[in-house]
Amino acid sequence: MLCVRALRTFASLGAPSSSRALTHVFRTTNATNSIARTYATHFASGSKNEPKATSLDVDTNVFKTYKPVSPGIRHLRRPINDHLYQGKPVRLLTACLRKHGGRNSHGRITVRFRGGGHKRRVRLIDFMRTEPGEYDVIRIEYDPGRSAHIALIKARDANVEGKAKWKYILATEGMRPGDVVQSYRMGMPETTGMLRTRTVRPGNVLPIRFIPTGTVIHCVALLPTGRALLVRSAGSFAQVVHHDESGRYSHVRLQSGEIRQVLQDCCATIGRVSNLNWKGRKIGKAGRNRWLGWRPRVRGVAMNAKDHPHGGGRGKSKSNKHPVSVWGWATKGKRTRKPGPKGPKNSNKMVIRERPRGKEKRAGGS
Repeated sequence: MLCVRALRTFASLGAPSSSRALTHVFRTTNATNSIARTYATHFASGSKNEPKATSLDVDTNVFKTYKPVSPGIRHLRRPINDHLYQGKPVRLLTACLRKHGGRNSHGRITVRFRGGGHKRRVRLIDFMRTEPGEYDVIRIEYDPGRSAHIALIKARDANVEGKAKWKYILATEGMRPGDVVQSYRMGMPETTGMLRTRTVRPGNVLPIRFIPTGTVIHCVALLPTGRALLVRSAGSFAQVVHHDESGRYSHVRLQSGEIRQVLQDCCATIGRVSNLNWKGRKIGKAGRNRWLGWRPRVRGVAMNAKDHPHGGGRGKSKSNKHPVSVWGWATKGKRTRKPGPKGPKNSNKMVIRERPRGKEKRAGGS
């Protein structure tokens, strides 16, 4: 097989075999912006002054690459996730997915460049987490329908039987089999001494009013009885920055830099979403995008005049036109949501501070 395990125990490291595809390791550190490429048999530091690393620390991002025996894998780069379960998912916690090719019930295209893709089943993720009690993490799995990993958990309560005993949740960064998670959505423990030591742990769910300031969270709900809507993609996180004295709202900073109000009765999950290195992956070839269900994205200037406002003409120019979408809307900088405090009065009351844009973003504002 071309795919070889990139990480081995240091006790069993040996010279790479010439008959098999060699696996490389990319190692980047936060201390330096250098990237060192070497074989999996040893790790090299990015600079001469930096001491050689003997083990991988928390701040190390490791990717798996392949020997370029074909053009399709020359630029392929994947995060190394040796802790993922290699078997099939629990069938009771999945549902059949019928593909529609980006079309609605009338047959009209509503999502462009969709179609094809590998056959898959939808994993049913519990974004409510209403059931109290302790749950054991059984395994961490890959989910083809999302960028983050998912965790299979099992209830410790002996009275819970059948399908209700098992659930899929979003795995937090660092979550492994054997961990224990719990939901305090329906109520907090009576003993206040447990509040910080036991409840504020990665994977636990509790109302935002009980989350200390500065805590990293994800899966944030916008209604007290609603499911988690914000911060669910791989590696994303939010942070509680302030609790109002009125006891009604809390301020949550999103990863974009936007600060918005959230009701303190809404719930959130402690920790950061798993699969942090997902953003550093490289698809490698167009066919792999087709496996994911994406068709080629055609430029407007390459279309006919009837298919796009930029189409037509004897050349590759959109002529003297402002950039617009296929529907004629202004694009490349046109705002698509209601403004916050800087816009019209009472346009978006929940946004306390907008995300940095333009000069503010280039200056490093947050």
